[in-house]
Amino acid sequence: MDLFSLEGKNVAVTGASSGFGHHFAGVLADAGASVVLGARRTEKIQARVDEINGSGGKATGVALDVTDLRSCSDFLQQAEETYGPVDVLINNAGVEAGAKTYAMIDEDDWDYVFDTNLKSVWRLSKMFTEAVGRTGQSEGNIINIASITAYRTIKGQFPYAVSKAALVKATEIMALEGARYGVRVNAMAPGYILTDVSRVLLESERSDTFVKGIPMRRYGQFEDLNGPLLLLASDGSRYMTGSTIVVDGGHICAEL
Repeated sequence: MDLFSLEGKNVAVTGASSGFGHHFAGVLADAGASVVLGARRTEKIQARVDEINGSGGKATGVALDVTDLRSCSDFLQQAEETYGPVDVLINNAGVEAGAKTYAMIDEDDWDYVFDTNLKSVWRLSKMFTEAVGRTGQSEGNIINIASITAYRTIKGQFPYAVSKAALVKATEIMALEGARYGVRVNAMAPGYILTDVSRVLLESERSDTFVKGIPMRRYGQFEDLNGPLLLLASDGSRYMTGSTIVVDGGHICAEL
């Protein structure tokens, strides 16, 4: 099991104030990593940092707006200054524009989603790759958090689904181009996972319809993502790059 240990690894996580990022931070710390949590809601990340450190882990929080160039640069710099060179960057920050079709959104909606879900991934990954070369690291590891919506065609998820589909393709191209720098790039695409945000929909009167579209006949829990996360973040995936792991209870296999 040492293959999946993160002992001695410095992991930076964006969008860590709630949802996946909030959960991932604890999983990574439990596996031995030093974790740097980034988000705009500093009081939220500080509360999570206190929980992790109080449980014997090692974590720190840094204010981060992924749509701001200087904020991204400061985030990675502070992560490096706190725990040493960053070994793993997890691009988790993401937003939606609400249940809107392409005919309903405006340019502000489009820019809001793409600046957060896609442009920030490129920006932070570029900075991280440059840091790998600057610090003389032999390798770096980037994990992008995509979504099942990259593969499923469902009304009312534009432009979120488009941004996540683009992120899957970006992961493949970044893997191809990042190999020369010793940087691996993979992605995880969660399916319907019960979160504070998704419960409004997944526990509504439409719940039965959604569940019937999942071969395993249940929604995912945060814990269902732990194994795939540790695989991608650890040396267990040392010969993986350009891959997207879908964690969706078989939803991607089901008929529309």
